[in-house]
Amino acid sequence: MQEPIRPIPKRRQHNLATDLVTDLSQRILLGKIPPGHKLPSESEIVREHGVSRTVVREAISKLQASGLVETHHGVGTFVLERSDHTGLRLKVETAASVRDIIELRIGLETQAVALAALRRTDEQLAAMRQALDDYQDLLAKEDSCVEADKRFHMLIAEATGNPYFAEIMQHLGSAIIPRSRIASSERAGANLARHGYLANLEHEALLSAIRRQDPDAARAAMWTHLSNSRERLAPLE
Repeated sequence: MQEPIRPIPKRRQHNLATDLVTDLSQRILLGKIPPGHKLPSESEIVREHGVSRTVVREAISKLQASGLVETHHGVGTFVLERSDHTGLRLKVETAASVRDIIELRIGLETQAVALAALRRTDEQLAAMRQALDDYQDLLAKEDSCVEADKRFHMLIAEATGNPYFAEIMQHLGSAIIPRSRIASSERAGANLARHGYLANLEHEALLSAIRRQDPDAARAAMWTHLSNSRERLAPLE
């Protein structure tokens, strides 16, 4: 007797809400929906993403809990201002303090990149590739690679699908790029161009593991990258 055809299981509501949170939080953190601006209406989000109103409300609730938005009943949901003078405050001025930040990042980003390897989209992978292409172009011109470097690490945080990773990285700001935070007197004589070249080789290993969706390799590559970054600061102390 032929077995009955089983219906394809629908995606769980929790996963749909998580996907929606990821999309909206990325648009907020990347400035596509600036502070003070209103999110699309509930019906617009339902139409755009093909989800139920229940999923939209769950996603909005998660965004509220993360401090990204605030809902005014009868008016709409608005993106909150994000001031550099609130939340986490860091004074990062010396090689020693940057090494301390890198130790913090080893714990944070090794987990983030493992999640990113599992959850990244093709669009996110393409954006990471573009960030590294920009990095290489700037490096060849002996120009500052700081923004491209920071963008690559932020894209990894966003690809986790967990908005808190991106939020913490936003708080860390330029402190995540060691050579941008060390006083010029301490940088004197340091071969920062070579440091940038070595860092980019490590970035390529990270991207390769993310492309293959290999979380163990991605975690190991991030540990190597950040550990090497910490050691490259040793001559400056």
